[in-house]
Amino acid sequence: MFTYILKRIAASIVTLLLVASITFLAMNAIPGNPFLDENTTVEQMEIANAKYGLDKPLPVQLKNYLVNYLHGDMGESLKMQRGTPVKDIIFGQGKFVLSIQLGVLALLLTIIIGIPLGCIAAYHRGKWLDNFLNVFSTVGIAVPNFVVATLLLTFFAVELGVLPAVSGDFSDWKSIIMPAASLSLYYVCYVAKLTRTSMLDAINQDYIRTARAKGLKTHSLIFKHALRNALIPVVTYLGPLTAGLLCGAFVVETTFGVPGLGRYFVSSIIDRDYPIIMATTIILSTLIIGMNLVVDIVYKIIDPRISLSGSDH
Repeated sequence: MFTYILKRIAASIVTLLLVASITFLAMNAIPGNPFLDENTTVEQMEIANAKYGLDKPLPVQLKNYLVNYLHGDMGESLKMQRGTPVKDIIFGQGKFVLSIQLGVLALLLTIIIGIPLGCIAAYHRGKWLDNFLNVFSTVGIAVPNFVVATLLLTFFAVELGVLPAVSGDFSDWKSIIMPAASLSLYYVCYVAKLTRTSMLDAINQDYIRTARAKGLKTHSLIFKHALRNALIPVVTYLGPLTAGLLCGAFVVETTFGVPGLGRYFVSSIIDRDYPIIMATTIILSTLIIGMNLVVDIVYKIIDPRISLSGSDH
């Protein structure tokens, strides 16, 4: 497994270089300039381009970006907070930490609630509880998270007044409840439906029929034997989902006033702030690649028969 991990790390570095290069070329292919506005003269724009190296050929700019990143330099913001190091914008003032806290809690809710709901639905398949959970999951998937956020705000903050309307920096544990619930509802429902489908497929396998013929009880078959195999597609989904949750959600963070990382994903593109676009893309790509590696290792833990290297038979 150690050799496999080393190979994956090497492949991950190459993938990150490709992602960074494609992102850089794509954002520069869009017409316009981050310094272009009605108050900027041609001379001022040329000075700004020269200061930040935007007057150099694209291959040179890309090389400079990659070299600087290898030295831990993410550059400076060109527009959103002009002159401020991107590292300070993303990791300073607890922005990234807030997004991590929100994402981790939403992920925990997804796992702790979604998987058991799927198991319960499979255990009671065809009965009223299964039908109820199926309707609940479908509604949860269909309703956008900004609608869920608005409903929670209206009911718990305005009508009942039991939870704060603006979350801020999560200094109060109550302030993270509604953002985490809004962010996780879709994923809880999706994981529940995915778990139910996987469980029903596992229950129909020959080894389950054999175990049932030997007299094992239904709840033991489902939660002890079938669940292990049923978790593989769920874990596959949770990998990239984790990366997305940890980087924050723009709509949820905006709705609840959370000063996290999510808003920079959209704002940097609108403002054509190249260094922030590069930084947020690379951070998200790193998390996705890392979580995919974790997923492969978890595969091996769940089912030792799975070969990671492809050399075992």
